[in-house]
Amino acid sequence: MKSLFEEAAFSEINDRIDNLSANSEKLWGKMSVGQMLRHCQEPLKVTLGKGKIKKQFFPLAFLFKKSLYNDKPWKRNLPTASSFRVLEDKDFATEKVVLKKLIAEFHTKKNQTLWEPHPIFGKFSAEQWGKMQYKHLDHHLQQFGV
Repeated sequence: MKSLFEEAAFSEINDRIDNLSANSEKLWGKMSVGQMLRHCQEPLKVTLGKGKIKKQFFPLAFLFKKSLYNDKPWKRNLPTASSFRVLEDKDFATEKVVLKKLIAEFHTKKNQTLWEPHPIFGKFSAEQWGKMQYKHLDHHLQQFGV
């Protein structure tokens, strides 16, 4: 799995976001492109200590954790965590700018060694955080054909 900490993957994700438009059509799922851009901000915010997600007991977290950063693609139409659901319409241009800023900020942390544990899945290494963020963005950019 590529990592958002890698220069090539960072550039690729940004280029793919730039290939979206306010009229981009989803290939699956319920979110509009603006909602997707907002949704993709939330895991980055959690990682950067800016997001709010309640600590939760998830009994099978240890089984699911590796799927967050391994090489196996996520299936289409997986359920979205309630704290990451975006139900209201969002402005494409605004959400694009915010997402790209968060991605850039995350990318600057590539040499960070100490990370706060995830509220549900616990500790991740920097490598795992980088792969997880790439995988999530890749999944949703594929959802919109870029």
